[in-house]
Amino acid sequence: MDIAQIFKNNQNWVQTKLKVEPDYFTELSKGQTPDILYIGCSDSRVSAEELMGIAPGEAFVLRNIANMVPNTDLSVMSVINYAVEHLKVNHIVVCGHYYCGGVQAAMKSGDLGILNPWLRNIRDVYRTHRDELNKIEDEESRYKRLVELNVQEQCINVIKTAEVQKAQRDRDLTVHGWVFDVHSGGLIDLNIDFKKLLQNIMEIYRLDLADPIKQEK
Repeated sequence: MDIAQIFKNNQNWVQTKLKVEPDYFTELSKGQTPDILYIGCSDSRVSAEELMGIAPGEAFVLRNIANMVPNTDLSVMSVINYAVEHLKVNHIVVCGHYYCGGVQAAMKSGDLGILNPWLRNIRDVYRTHRDELNKIEDEESRYKRLVELNVQEQCINVIKTAEVQKAQRDRDLTVHGWVFDVHSGGLIDLNIDFKKLLQNIMEIYRLDLADPIKQEK
Protein backbone atom coordinates (compact mmCIF):
# COMPACT_ATOMS: atom_id res chain seq x y z
CA MET A 1 0.00 0.00 0.00
CA ASP A 2 1.20 3.50 -0.87
CA ILE A 3 0.86 5.44 2.39
CA ALA A 4 0.98 8.75 0.51
CA GLN A 5 -2.21 7.70 -1.28
CA ILE A 6 -4.02 7.67 2.05
CA PHE A 7 -3.52 11.41 2.42
CA LYS A 8 -4.75 11.96 -1.12
CA ASN A 9 -7.79 9.84 -0.30
CA ASN A 10 -8.35 11.94 2.78
CA GLN A 11 -8.35 15.19 0.81
CA ASN A 12 -10.76 13.72 -1.70
CA TRP A 13 -13.01 12.64 1.15
CA VAL A 14 -12.88 16.10 2.72
CA GLN A 15 -13.83 17.78 -0.55
CA THR A 16 -16.65 15.30 -1.15
CA LYS A 17 -18.11 15.98 2.30
CA LEU A 18 -17.83 19.75 1.91
CA LYS A 19 -19.57 19.71 -1.47
CA VAL A 20 -22.58 18.02 0.07
CA GLU A 21 -22.51 19.85 3.42
CA PRO A 22 -20.24 22.93 3.71
CA ASP A 23 -20.51 22.98 7.53
CA TYR A 24 -19.93 19.24 7.94
CA PHE A 25 -16.66 19.46 9.85
CA THR A 26 -17.72 22.53 11.80
CA GLU A 27 -20.69 20.58 13.12
CA LEU A 28 -18.59 17.46 13.69
CA SER A 29 -16.15 19.41 15.86
CA LYS A 30 -18.90 20.51 18.27
CA GLY A 31 -18.93 17.14 20.05
CA GLN A 32 -20.37 13.66 19.93
CA THR A 33 -23.72 12.30 21.05
CA PRO A 34 -23.68 8.66 19.93
CA ASP A 35 -26.59 6.41 20.82
CA ILE A 36 -24.61 3.18 20.46
CA LEU A 37 -21.50 1.70 22.03
CA TYR A 38 -20.19 -0.85 19.53
CA ILE A 39 -17.71 -3.46 20.75
CA GLY A 40 -16.32 -5.39 17.80
CA CYS A 41 -13.32 -7.25 16.46
CA SER A 42 -10.17 -5.56 15.19
CA ASP A 43 -10.28 -7.66 12.02
CA SER A 44 -9.42 -5.40 9.07
CA ARG A 45 -12.38 -6.73 7.08
CA VAL A 46 -14.96 -5.59 9.62
CA SER A 47 -15.64 -1.83 9.62
CA ALA A 48 -18.12 -0.87 12.33
CA GLU A 49 -19.77 2.21 10.81
CA GLU A 50 -19.80 0.81 7.30
CA LEU A 51 -21.48 -2.50 8.16
CA MET A 52 -24.13 -0.67 10.21
CA GLY A 53 -24.65 1.99 7.55
CA ILE A 54 -24.22 4.87 10.00
CA ALA A 55 -22.33 8.15 9.91
CA PRO A 56 -19.42 9.37 12.07
CA GLY A 57 -20.73 10.46 15.46
CA GLU A 58 -23.49 7.86 15.68
CA ALA A 59 -21.49 5.10 17.41
CA PHE A 60 -18.74 5.04 20.02
CA VAL A 61 -16.49 2.19 18.89
CA LEU A 62 -14.13 -0.19 20.67
CA ARG A 63 -12.37 -2.94 18.72
CA ASN A 64 -10.00 -5.62 19.93
CA ILE A 65 -9.09 -9.20 19.02
CA ALA A 66 -12.30 -11.29 19.02
CA ASN A 67 -14.53 -8.54 20.50
CA MET A 68 -13.65 -9.39 24.10
CA VAL A 69 -14.92 -7.74 27.31
CA PRO A 70 -12.57 -9.01 30.04
CA ASN A 71 -13.05 -7.23 33.35
CA THR A 72 -9.27 -7.06 33.80
CA ASP A 73 -8.79 -4.93 30.67
CA LEU A 74 -8.58 -1.27 31.70
CA SER A 75 -9.19 -0.04 28.16
CA VAL A 76 -12.43 -2.01 27.79
CA MET A 77 -13.70 -1.03 31.23
CA SER A 78 -12.83 2.64 30.62
CA VAL A 79 -14.66 2.68 27.30
CA ILE A 80 -17.79 1.18 28.86
CA ASN A 81 -17.63 3.68 31.72
CA TYR A 82 -17.22 6.67 29.42
CA ALA A 83 -19.88 5.54 26.96
CA VAL A 84 -22.47 4.75 29.62
CA GLU A 85 -21.87 7.40 32.26
CA HIS A 86 -20.73 10.34 30.15
CA LEU A 87 -22.02 9.83 26.62
CA LYS A 88 -25.25 8.24 27.94
CA VAL A 89 -25.55 5.67 25.14
CA ASN A 90 -28.81 3.75 25.04
CA HIS A 91 -27.52 0.64 23.26
CA ILE A 92 -24.44 -1.52 23.74
CA VAL A 93 -23.68 -3.90 20.88
CA VAL A 94 -21.18 -6.73 21.05
CA CYS A 95 -20.60 -7.82 17.46
CA GLY A 96 -18.54 -10.86 16.54
CA HIS A 97 -17.99 -12.21 13.07
CA TYR A 98 -17.65 -15.54 11.36
CA TYR A 99 -14.16 -16.42 10.07
CA CYS A 100 -12.66 -14.70 13.14
CA GLY A 101 -8.95 -15.45 13.40
CA GLY A 102 -8.93 -14.97 17.18
CA VAL A 103 -11.65 -17.56 17.72
CA GLN A 104 -9.97 -19.95 15.28
CA ALA A 105 -6.66 -19.58 17.12
CA ALA A 106 -8.34 -20.23 20.47
CA MET A 107 -9.68 -23.55 19.18
CA LYS A 108 -6.13 -24.79 18.59
CA SER A 109 -3.51 -25.78 21.15
CA GLY A 110 -0.59 -23.83 19.70
CA ASP A 111 1.60 -21.55 21.78
CA LEU A 112 1.06 -18.00 20.50
CA GLY A 113 3.20 -16.13 23.01
CA ILE A 114 1.77 -12.85 24.25
CA LEU A 115 -1.59 -13.76 22.73
CA ASN A 116 -1.98 -16.74 25.08
CA PRO A 117 -3.60 -14.89 28.02
CA TRP A 118 -5.97 -13.03 25.69
CA LEU A 119 -7.04 -16.16 23.83
CA ARG A 120 -7.52 -17.96 27.14
CA ASN A 121 -10.66 -15.86 27.61
CA ILE A 122 -12.10 -17.46 24.47
CA ARG A 123 -10.92 -20.90 25.57
CA ASP A 124 -12.81 -20.32 28.81
CA VAL A 125 -15.93 -19.73 26.72
CA TYR A 126 -15.28 -23.07 25.01
CA ARG A 127 -14.83 -24.76 28.38
CA THR A 128 -18.09 -23.28 29.68
CA HIS A 129 -20.01 -24.56 26.65
CA ARG A 130 -17.92 -27.67 26.00
CA ASP A 131 -20.82 -30.12 26.12
CA GLU A 132 -22.79 -28.24 23.45
CA LEU A 133 -19.78 -27.60 21.23
CA ASN A 134 -18.42 -31.14 21.37
CA LYS A 135 -21.72 -32.48 20.07
CA ILE A 136 -21.21 -30.52 16.84
CA GLU A 137 -19.31 -32.86 14.54
CA ASP A 138 -18.70 -30.46 11.66
CA GLU A 139 -15.65 -28.35 12.50
CA GLU A 140 -16.80 -25.20 10.70
CA SER A 141 -20.24 -25.34 12.34
CA ARG A 142 -18.61 -25.83 15.75
CA TYR A 143 -16.33 -22.87 15.12
CA LYS A 144 -19.24 -20.64 14.06
CA ARG A 145 -21.16 -21.64 17.15
CA LEU A 146 -18.18 -20.67 19.30
CA VAL A 147 -18.20 -17.25 17.61
CA GLU A 148 -21.86 -16.88 18.67
CA LEU A 149 -21.28 -18.16 22.20
CA ASN A 150 -18.31 -15.83 22.59
CA VAL A 151 -20.56 -12.88 21.71
CA GLN A 152 -23.09 -14.14 24.26
CA GLU A 153 -20.49 -14.40 27.03
CA GLN A 154 -19.05 -10.96 26.28
CA CYS A 155 -22.56 -9.50 26.46
CA ILE A 156 -22.90 -11.10 29.89
CA ASN A 157 -19.58 -9.52 30.88
CA VAL A 158 -21.02 -6.15 29.82
CA ILE A 159 -24.12 -6.69 31.95
CA LYS A 160 -21.99 -7.58 34.97
CA THR A 161 -20.40 -4.10 35.05
CA ALA A 162 -21.58 -1.56 37.60
CA GLU A 163 -22.13 1.18 35.03
CA VAL A 164 -24.44 -0.94 32.91
CA GLN A 165 -26.42 -2.25 35.87
CA LYS A 166 -27.00 1.29 37.12
CA ALA A 167 -27.96 2.54 33.66
CA GLN A 168 -30.40 -0.32 33.12
CA ARG A 169 -31.97 0.55 36.45
CA ASP A 170 -32.20 4.28 35.76
CA ARG A 171 -32.84 4.52 32.01
CA ASP A 172 -33.59 2.53 28.87
CA LEU A 173 -30.20 0.93 28.17
CA THR A 174 -30.22 -2.37 26.27
CA VAL A 175 -27.48 -4.85 25.36
CA HIS A 176 -27.41 -6.61 21.98
CA GLY A 177 -25.41 -9.58 20.68
CA TRP A 178 -24.78 -9.64 16.92
CA VAL A 179 -22.66 -11.57 14.43
CA PHE A 180 -21.43 -10.22 11.10
CA ASP A 181 -21.25 -12.82 8.35
CA VAL A 182 -18.17 -11.88 6.33
CA HIS A 183 -19.19 -14.30 3.59
CA SER A 184 -22.60 -12.71 2.94
CA GLY A 185 -22.18 -9.24 4.43
CA GLY A 186 -25.25 -9.73 6.59
CA LEU A 187 -25.73 -8.77 10.24
CA ILE A 188 -27.31 -11.45 12.43
CA ASP A 189 -29.12 -10.58 15.65
CA LEU A 190 -28.61 -13.50 18.04
CA ASN A 191 -31.72 -12.45 20.04
CA ILE A 192 -30.07 -13.54 23.27
CA ASP A 193 -32.46 -14.12 26.16
CA PHE A 194 -30.36 -12.54 28.90
CA LYS A 195 -33.15 -12.87 31.46
CA LYS A 196 -33.16 -16.63 31.07
CA LEU A 197 -29.38 -16.95 30.86
CA LEU A 198 -28.72 -14.96 34.01
CA GLN A 199 -31.64 -15.92 36.21
CA ASN A 200 -29.59 -18.44 38.20
CA ILE A 201 -26.41 -16.40 38.58
CA MET A 202 -27.35 -12.72 38.58
CA GLU A 203 -27.75 -12.68 42.35
CA ILE A 204 -23.98 -13.09 42.46
CA TYR A 205 -23.27 -10.12 40.19
CA ARG A 206 -26.19 -7.81 41.00
CA LEU A 207 -25.11 -4.68 42.84
CA ASP A 208 -28.52 -3.76 44.27
CA LEU A 209 -32.08 -5.06 44.47
CA ALA A 210 -33.14 -3.60 41.13
CA ASP A 211 -33.38 -5.99 38.19
CA PRO A 212 -30.48 -4.96 35.90
CA ILE A 213 -31.45 -7.11 32.92
CA LYS A 214 -33.49 -5.57 30.12
CA GLN A 215 -34.34 -7.45 27.00
CA GLU A 216 -33.55 -6.34 23.49
CA LYS A 217 -36.40 -4.59 21.73
